[in-house]
Amino acid sequence: MNNFDMRSASLAEITQLMHEIGEKPYRAGQIFGWLHEKFATGYDEMTNLPAALRAKLAQISGISPMECVRLQKSSDNATRKYLFNLQNNGIIDSKELYIETVLMKYRHGFSVCVSSQAGCRMGCDFCASGLTGLDRNLTAGEIAAQYYAVCRDIGQRVGNIVIMGSGEPLDNYDNVMRFISLISDEKGANVGARHITMSTCGIVPRIYDLAKENLQITLAVSLNAPNDQIRRKLMPIARKYDIDALLAACRAYADAKRRISFEYIMIDGVNDSEGNAKELARRLEGIKCHVNLIGANKVPEKGYNRSNAAVMARFAEILEKNGVDVTMRREMGGDISAACGQLRNEYRQ
Repeated sequence: MNNFDMRSASLAEITQLMHEIGEKPYRAGQIFGWLHEKFATGYDEMTNLPAALRAKLAQISGISPMECVRLQKSSDNATRKYLFNLQNNGIIDSKELYIETVLMKYRHGFSVCVSSQAGCRMGCDFCASGLTGLDRNLTAGEIAAQYYAVCRDIGQRVGNIVIMGSGEPLDNYDNVMRFISLISDEKGANVGARHITMSTCGIVPRIYDLAKENLQITLAVSLNAPNDQIRRKLMPIARKYDIDALLAACRAYADAKRRISFEYIMIDGVNDSEGNAKELARRLEGIKCHVNLIGANKVPEKGYNRSNAAVMARFAEILEKNGVDVTMRREMGGDISAACGQLRNEYRQ
């Protein structure tokens, strides 16, 4: 009980804790509301709890803190990038550990992009997140705390969440599922599942597991190639699960839940030819999906360059002519190292 992670706990678990320490059950609802509806960062903010109870809770349980050590704003004011330090969170860490969170402003409103791991072990060749490997998984409370910290900073609730920051969400499956349960609870932040998007590099068994969950989240699959030859060069996970196995899992998810979104990083001279576009269209035939074309971010350690605008436009045109729904993502936050892992790696150096 000494290391009870209060922010990661469900209402039922907090209720059980109240029973164990001899408190009334309704106190659990108050605590849960303070954490997940009012975004409290400490027990001292829970003013409707007796001082004695607050002191007791501080002794037996922790609340995942989010210390913002750097905040960067894009020149167009459409993107904010937060660097959080998890040091001495009272539950796990005794060393400095950094994660990133990004706030993005679109025409339809704000979205918060949260990290699910500190670092990443997937090793995708175009991504900065995995340059230093995986430090550890984040708890459900730590994932939620990123969203809450951003909402507190801007003074309003954000209606959309994307789990696309550092880390592979399906590699931290249990904590991410618990996070979604907490963040969508009507007694908490109440962010509907249809307003949550999760990205994955393609851990096939977990995609099937996710399809069995009673969730209506959007699944975004980082595809990035029309065939195994290219994909295996870019993404080590493709050496374990080939593209046919991955697309079969995606088809099953789309049939069981909702349309799949395929993320396609456009890299100059690697995966952006007209032949690549035609092959991709053939691969995706019959899958209820949408393709999001994304210009590769500059990662100095990797040496890749993004495809130019004309090449991306031609690639999109070919997909559309072959019946594939496609968009080109506009660049956001390039002037503040907003891509996954960039700011974290700069700070660690």
